Amino acid sequence: MEIFLLTKTFPKEERFSLVDQIRRSSRSICANLSEAWAKRRYEKVFINKLTDCLGEEFETETWLKYAMDCEYITEKDFSRLMHQYEEVRKMLISMIHSPEKFCK
Repeated sequence: MEIFLLTKTFPKEERFSLVDQIRRSSRSICANLSEAWAKRRYEKVFINKLTDCLGEEFETETWLKYAMDCEYITEKDFSRLMHQYEEVRKMLISMIHSPEKFCK
């Protein structure tokens, strides 16, 4: 939700480009994680969906860097969000490396 609220302040000309991209990638992390959890009975599928999550997480970081470079978000907001996404990335990598802890 935080990215959604932050992107509301972006310029209108970014509505269908950067705003759309960053919102979609950030939401896809959660959506893919939900799919991974639903597929946890199948370890390879679980890992595949987690890998999709990780890809979306990296994409979101890239869009955040663009937003900061364009001065749409402050360095403080960027640093705070990046710290949060680094934690998400660590959790996803841990899950990918130890799927047996989560799979039935």
